[in-house]
Parts: sequence; C-alpha cells; structure tokens
Amino acid sequence: MTSTFRDVPSDAEKSALAWAHTARFLTTASRMDQLPQSELPEIAFVGRSNAGKSTAINTLAQQRRLAFASRTPGRTQHINLFEVGPKDAPDALFADLPGYGYAAVDRRAKLRWQEVMAQYLELRRALHGVVLMIDSRLGFTDLDRRLLALIAPRVATGEVRLLAVLTKCDKLNRREADAALAGAQQVLGEVATENAEIGVALFSALSRRGLEDVAATLRGWIAPAAA
Repeated sequence: MTSTFRDVPSDAEKSALAWAHTARFLTTASRMDQLPQSELPEIAFVGRSNAGKSTAINTLAQQRRLAFASRTPGRTQHINLFEVGPKDAPDALFADLPGYGYAAVDRRAKLRWQEVMAQYLELRRALHGVVLMIDSRLGFTDLDRRLLALIAPRVATGEVRLLAVLTKCDKLNRREADAALAGAQQVLGEVATENAEIGVALFSALSRRGLEDVAATLRGWIAPAAA
C-alpha cells in the first residue's frame, strides 16, 4: 500500500477512522511481565524519538493527549497499551513503544528500553502488526534499519504485518515526497517476501495527509472484511 491523497475519504476510510477514534488508555508497563496476557491482536507503534510517533497516534485517535507527545523527545519510557473498538468488546490494542535514538537520554535507561522493546517485538505472541514511524526528511537511518532487521523474521513469515509511515511529509515538496517514497520502498524491498504484508504511506499530522490511508490499513489488519 502506497499513500494516496484524496479530498473525500471513502466509506471504508471513514469507518476505519471512527474505529481508531475509540482508542482509550488501558495500562502501562516497564517490563514484559507487567503486560496483560490478552488474546486481542496488538499493533505496535515504533520509531525514533523525534519521528513524531506520539503525535501521529494522537492524530489517528483524534485525541490530544492519548499518547504523551513531549517537547523533549525520549520521554516515553514504558510500553503503553490502548484498547480500540467498542468499550464492551474491544477488538484490538495499540501499543506505544519507547522511542529510540535520542542522545540526551541516560545510556543505562536507553539500554533497558531497548531490551524491553526488543523482547516485545521478538516474543510478544499477540503482536499482529508494526507501524514504523520514519521521518520523511531523513529516510531510514541506521537505527531504523536495525529495528527493521529485528522484526524482519516475523514479517517475512507473514506473522506480523508492517506499515512504514513517513511522517512530517508536509515539509516536503512533490519531488522530495516522491523520492522519500521511492527510498522507503527500496529499503522495505530488502525484507519483502511472498508471505510478507508490507506497506508505506506518507503522513502529516499537520495537514492530515495519509490519515485515512493509515487508519484503513490498520483496520484492515484487524478486520479484513471492513477494509
């Protein structure tokens, strides 16, 4: 899936956005053993600390403070879970994972977060999909490629779906946006297999570009018939 830009959302996109708007805080955990054992499929949001991850989650859910978007990157120190779907019968969980790569964070804390995040991405049985936030102006950095390599085995088998979201695309002109998409597709092609479900979308929390595309993709992961 590659991002498109339409003035009028389709009915499926409107339904997907309404579904995402139901997101509500469930719990927070600093260790794997603190996470609830749930049968609900989980969609994890990951990315560099300044890639706009929390802002993207808030925009998707249409809630200002669902995910903590600090002016100081690197503040998210836990895995935060959010229920999505009807309150009496949620059908998915969003997982906001700690950002990575912010130099000002204490090294010991960074190592601990990285270990917990790696354990989650490699071992969490409920993990259904990963939304990898990439700053569209920078493309895949070395740290992003390491994260991609970490989840590649589960993506390759089709066990975990992957969507690369190229954030802050409002800061790019048309030529730069096309180049950002092409660069991301090339990187993702390195881990693509016959069974892998991989997509890429341009996204802007400011202009809301790509919002419907992202919501529809995530909804499709959970309820394919609704996509």
